[in-house]
Amino acid sequence: MNTTFSYSRLLNFTEQIFLKAGCSNTDAQLAAKVLLSADLRGVDSHGIARLSGYIRLWQAGRINTTPAIKIIHETPSTATIDADKALGLVAAPAAMQVAIEKARLAGTGWVSVKNSNHFGIAGYHAMMALQHDMIGIAMTNASATVAPTFSKERLLGTNPIAVAIPAGNKAPFVADFATTTAANGKLEILQRKNMDAPPGWVQDKDGQPSTDANELKKGGSLLPLGGDKEHGSHKGYMLGAIVDVFSAMLSGANYGPWVPPFPAYLPMPENMPGEGIGHFFGAMRIDAFRPAEVFKENMDAWIQRFSSAAVADGFEKVIIPGAPERESEYYCLQHGITLLPPVVEDLKKLSDSFAIGL
Repeated sequence: MNTTFSYSRLLNFTEQIFLKAGCSNTDAQLAAKVLLSADLRGVDSHGIARLSGYIRLWQAGRINTTPAIKIIHETPSTATIDADKALGLVAAPAAMQVAIEKARLAGTGWVSVKNSNHFGIAGYHAMMALQHDMIGIAMTNASATVAPTFSKERLLGTNPIAVAIPAGNKAPFVADFATTTAANGKLEILQRKNMDAPPGWVQDKDGQPSTDANELKKGGSLLPLGGDKEHGSHKGYMLGAIVDVFSAMLSGANYGPWVPPFPAYLPMPENMPGEGIGHFFGAMRIDAFRPAEVFKENMDAWIQRFSSAAVADGFEKVIIPGAPERESEYYCLQHGITLLPPVVEDLKKLSDSFAIGL
């Protein structure tokens, strides 16, 4: 049976766990906030369900909870950051803040990051730019679970992209999506529910279509956005490749099949060409292009026109990117976050291990 917890209860628990792992108060609070933002926004696959995974990475020596995050190269509008094996939940907001500061001065700011770890949901970092009348962009590469179109070999990660765009009276436009048909975390949820995967999500180890949610454990792979060539998987493959190049080639992180896996029990790839996981961030000041108020008025008009689009039979409305996540956030803050039994069991193990009440 599912269990519902208040946001504040889960936030405090997560903070305490990160503190026990050696994070500073500031980093523990930030990491917990970033992680729980996924649960609030309905992205269960990247939320507190991954907390035990971060702790296992720390225990394996792959996460440094007292990092010296530093800029190792910069120009007025760009920077490259070495995250010193930090939690991506901490390194990514720090990098996005640098991008925002660069944009204040130069109009746009672009930051690449190496030597980092999984950074939670991309949308959190992109949305940091909104309060500054800026467009925010965030992306990251991930461990290889995805086969390029026509391949049966895992070479890319789910490699998400997020773009957050401010509006005026309307809520902001926030696109946050994996470059695969579905993220690996969605498969994990299906596994917990004992359900099959929809067609087009995965293929078996021989490159044949499958609906087995456990396919990755059997040597299979996720499919790029589109599922197959006839439905445009080559476009998803290209998007994932772009994220890999931006995140790793510009920073010096690992790329392709050498990106470190999230599960701590999996061996690290051999002959790794870079350092850690890579991210890429952008911040674009609206008034570097035109007056921010005029832009936001136009965004309001865009959102209004699309939200009032004629609806096909069987559907209620056209969805503006970010709207479902915003509705989920409002609901969860009022009514709590519901967790599946395997996730609760995982958290109770952490609770017992660290003597922190859940």
